[in-house]
Amino acid sequence: MALISSQEQICNLIPQRPPFVLVDKLVEYESHRIVSSFDIPQQHVLVSSKGTLTEAGVIEHFAQTIALHQGYDYFTRDLSPPVGYIGSIKNFEVYHLPHTGQKISTTIHILQQLFGVTAVLGEVRCEGRLIATGEMRTVIAKEGE
Repeated sequence: MALISSQEQICNLIPQRPPFVLVDKLVEYESHRIVSSFDIPQQHVLVSSKGTLTEAGVIEHFAQTIALHQGYDYFTRDLSPPVGYIGSIKNFEVYHLPHTGQKISTTIHILQQLFGVTAVLGEVRCEGRLIATGEMRTVIAKEGE
């Protein structure tokens, strides 16, 4: 059972807005780990004409999982969720593109958080099959940026 599964609640925790939302459930949360999922709809801006989520969509789902972790962390401390940016992507490989109607889930392990920079290692699975792995750094924007 998901901790959070409504789009309204998810959108309160991440800066992205429809049609660019690529997480729809917060499945598990720990201080240094998160699992999210996304049911790929037929109509989405990052779904190709072949009916697959694009590589950009897989990467954005990964990044939004990090944003969800940060947003939920801020929420538990009664703070407004931060806005952040992808700082770098390293060793990111997409092995398979998932199709519409399938569910993808991402597990992120926080490697380091320091001065608003979060470094993570994660994997994306589609119905149990490993479809992508990589590392990413995100940066929380300073107020007024």
